[in-house]
Amino acid sequence: MSSAQDRASAIRNGDRRALARGITLVESTRPDHRDEALALLEAVMPHTGKAIRVGISGAPGVGKSTFIEALGTQLIDAGHQIAVLAVDPTSARAGGSILGDKTRMEALGRSANAFIRPSPSGGGLGGVARRSREALLLCEGAGFDVVIVETVGVGQAEIAVRDMVDMFVLLVAPAAGDDLQGIKRGIVEIADLLVVNKADGELAEIAMRTRADYQNALDLLRSTSPHWRAQVLAASALERSGIDEVWQAVQDHRATMETAGDLAKLRSQQALAWMWSEVTETLAARLRASPAIAARLPEIERAVAEGRESPTAAATELLSLFLAET
Repeated sequence: MSSAQDRASAIRNGDRRALARGITLVESTRPDHRDEALALLEAVMPHTGKAIRVGISGAPGVGKSTFIEALGTQLIDAGHQIAVLAVDPTSARAGGSILGDKTRMEALGRSANAFIRPSPSGGGLGGVARRSREALLLCEGAGFDVVIVETVGVGQAEIAVRDMVDMFVLLVAPAAGDDLQGIKRGIVEIADLLVVNKADGELAEIAMRTRADYQNALDLLRSTSPHWRAQVLAASALERSGIDEVWQAVQDHRATMETAGDLAKLRSQQALAWMWSEVTETLAARLRASPAIAARLPEIERAVAEGRESPTAAATELLSLFLAET
């Protein structure tokens, strides 16, 4: 396929291989691939924006993959088409990625109405791959009406996912008393919905207490929107219970945001945030590729590490070198 229009047409016609290749293209760091990727995105853009975009996060072991599979298979049974962008942690040592979500969501992965794309985070802020936003647009262009972004973990940096989804869902495990203090306030504050997962068996009673504790805590926090009050639900991905209530909450949130005009405002803000993120990351990449910077960087880094130069002075010097070269 030679042209961006040909690629875009194949993606819109449901060619999964074309979609996978398109995402690989937008994830590539090669300059020539980047030009092709931008052309593809421009061709697809008119056919995007209609999907429900949901971010799902939670600490390791909370059951994100099992929960997403339970939700996804239920939505497919209801006639939806689901795309899952599962961002895996990139190894800090080897630079590799586990990319295991496709095997953890085996049943969902077999469905003709589901598309699962594991992508390495690349160490990106909040575990969201830099090109996940673009992959999301390609999935929408392919006709998926629900796009789920599963992020790496829980922490202040996880706020990054807020800039690319309509609704942020935080999964938490049943916990008692002081164990709730382990969840950072910042991540709870940006959640539109909290779901206490694993509400089954011996944990069922604890899950209900956890739900009440979180609801009491949320009542003391400022809401993410004046028109939506964050809810706390309990569910069991294993037993497939409570999944209906979670999806109903997602639909209620969507309807509320659209009626109030908040959805359009949110996506406009996200587009601007995306633009400035691209500006920042592109400038940083070009700065590091500068011959003048490359020649001076080792010595400047040593001076900062040894305390002979302040980080501010070093940054000013690097920027001066870069600007003089451009």
